[in-house]
Amino acid sequence: MFVLNRDMADLLENFYLPFGGKLNPTNRWVQLASIIPWDKVEEKYVSSFQSPIIGQKAYPARIALGSLIIKERLGLSDRETTLQIQENPYLQFFLGYTAYVDEVPFHHSLLTHFRERLGLEILAEVNDWIAQAALQAEREAEAKPKSSKRDRDDDDNDAGGSQLTMEVGEALTIPEETPATAKKSRNIAKRFHVLPPASAPTANVRNKGTLMLDATCAPADIKYPTDLGLLNHAREILEDIIDILHHPHIGVMEKPRTYREKARKSYLGVSKQRKASGKVIRKAIKKQLGYVGRDLRIIEALVEHTPLTELSKRHYRQLLIISELYRQQREMMEKKIHVIADRIVSIQQPHVRPMVRGKAGTNVEFGAKIAASLVDGYAWIETVEWDSFNEATTLQASAEAYKQRFGYYPAVILADKIYRNRDNLNYCKELGIRLSGPKLGRPSKEQSEVADRRQERQDAAQRNAIEGKFGEGKRKLGLGRIHARGAETSLTVIALQFLVMNLERRLRVLFLPFFKLLGFRGLRWV
Repeated sequence: MFVLNRDMADLLENFYLPFGGKLNPTNRWVQLASIIPWDKVEEKYVSSFQSPIIGQKAYPARIALGSLIIKERLGLSDRETTLQIQENPYLQFFLGYTAYVDEVPFHHSLLTHFRERLGLEILAEVNDWIAQAALQAEREAEAKPKSSKRDRDDDDNDAGGSQLTMEVGEALTIPEETPATAKKSRNIAKRFHVLPPASAPTANVRNKGTLMLDATCAPADIKYPTDLGLLNHAREILEDIIDILHHPHIGVMEKPRTYREKARKSYLGVSKQRKASGKVIRKAIKKQLGYVGRDLRIIEALVEHTPLTELSKRHYRQLLIISELYRQQREMMEKKIHVIADRIVSIQQPHVRPMVRGKAGTNVEFGAKIAASLVDGYAWIETVEWDSFNEATTLQASAEAYKQRFGYYPAVILADKIYRNRDNLNYCKELGIRLSGPKLGRPSKEQSEVADRRQERQDAAQRNAIEGKFGEGKRKLGLGRIHARGAETSLTVIALQFLVMNLERRLRVLFLPFFKLLGFRGLRWV
């Protein structure tokens, strides 16, 4: 049976429903509410406010974080999230309500402020609390003494043969291996070249567990950028700014000519071509650069008559971004290059950078790069940045973070070949850590190399778990496209995705014994 702590059980029992009945204690939102350490989150959340607090009274951390978890877990918009909370008593219980209230909990725009307040650091710490508590609970459950089949049969007979109970996290009994099954297992292992699980060297008992490392990109929600399209968009924004700055002088001063119709026609003549040649595209980019440069000079002349304070914050920010975009594009055009530092690929989100990933179908992605780690199904964000970086530089910091979390270094680190540089190899050798992958240098033809290649295949198969974790985040959750617009709020959403993935993993472990009791013997989660 599922067990809740006393406080959560009392809240569940006393939760008032105007239409009668009680909430189901096995509901997924009830179980999630018991997993998250709300008190610790509240302390961390309150410390982020300035003292003394001025203005409207802040919402509790449970409502702020809970609402964001609901949004990311269900894939809802901000407005739809508030409506779902209004209509669902289980969601209200998850947010800490003591009774069902048929009204919108707050204005949907507050979710933006929640994302700003709950930054990357706070969410990373909350994720660490949940993942470590879950791993500890699972390991304690595995360490419990397992009863034999005869004892279970005796218990079933005493209970009438029809009543079965199991606490959450109780380890399942694995049948003892008979000589026949052992021989069959050896034959299968020999046929498919399966090696026994890798372990730490016997001389170094301080190392335990397996740490998986990999990197991925969380694409931002932007239009696929081209130099020609960016310059055309910049020109259209500058024309709007010119109209605003000239508006107070209508009838007094002649409006400068911008040739917007001619510029638009020139852009469409190339963008509508099915496959324009490089020479045609370069000529069109040069024309758009001329129009954008002319508009910037016109704005500089208009500022002498109309101050920039007449512009909104959005237009003023766009003007600064376009000035830098024009400088970058002009430099690339003059030097005939295609690479420049801090290249702008979106006017709305200038913090987004191109990430050359070399994946099939998507050679370049546009978003934040994430270096993540995985331990027994639970994921951590080790590094996340908008600028591209070499993920191999994060290995040593990830190993040290593993030691800080669990008190010892990992016995094995499973990672891509890019992580196997001399610096990381020497670091792992000193600490007695086995780093997966082939040896540096020319391959050898010795017999020992055959076993090494088998070990590499097994490591690659085992390392698929972290690839599957990225797939879960991108296909099931929102990691495949980050819809937040700000640089900091986008990183907050990424951290929320990892938090929700770990909560989902914990729920699967909690509900696994329940499904086993219902007869789904073949059901497995990895």
